[in-house]
Amino acid sequence: MLADSNIIIYAAQRDDLDWRQFFGEYELAASIVSYIETLGYQNLSEEEYLILETIFQDIELLQLTPEIADRAIELRQQRRMGLGDAVIAATALVHDRTLVTRNTRDFRWIVNLRLLDPMEQLG
Repeated sequence: MLADSNIIIYAAQRDDLDWRQFFGEYELAASIVSYIETLGYQNLSEEEYLILETIFQDIELLQLTPEIADRAIELRQQRRMGLGDAVIAATALVHDRTLVTRNTRDFRWIVNLRLLDPMEQLG
C-alpha cells in the first residue's frame, strides 16, 4: 500500500493506537513527494517534524523514476490535477500498490488505481 500525504499528516496529528495498528498491519510505503510535502510544510513545529521523521523511518520511501514521471505526465494530460497528486498516483500504479488516502474522490477516475480510505475502517 502507498500512503498519501494526507494519511501521513493525519497519523502524525493523532496519538491513537488504531493508526499505529493500521500502519503496522500493512506494508506501507510513501512517495518521495509525500516526504517533501509533509516535511517541507513551513509551519511545522519541531515536535511535528520529529513525529513525521519517525513515521518515514518506519515505511519504505519510493523514489521518482522515469517510469513514474511518464505515468504522471499521462495522468496530467488526461485531466487537470496537481503535480503532487499525479506523481503519488503514478507511484501507486507503477508499483502496483493501493493508494491509501482520505481524498479518494480526486483519484476515482484513474483506471486501475486501487483506493482505500482507512477512516472507513477506523471510524
